[in-house]
Amino acid sequence: MIHPRVDELLENVDSRYALVIVAAKRARQINNYHHQLGEGTFDQFLPPLVESRSKNYLTMSLEEISEGKIKYTYPK
Repeated sequence: MIHPRVDELLENVDSRYALVIVAAKRARQINNYHHQLGEGTFDQFLPPLVESRSKNYLTMSLEEISEGKIKYTYPK
């Protein structure tokens, strides 16, 4: 079973396209944060905003979206 479910995720974003873009971008940020841990720098990227059982960065980002911890805006 996939968690969080897609229908739950779509309640917090405008479309499936937005979901994919936001989740992928946040997963890259989480990945960069974990690489910075080894280098001893913590400046640029936020740590994961949720406690996750998964070690997959995309799953972590989807859980953040599901809980409403990620907000986004469209550039004008």
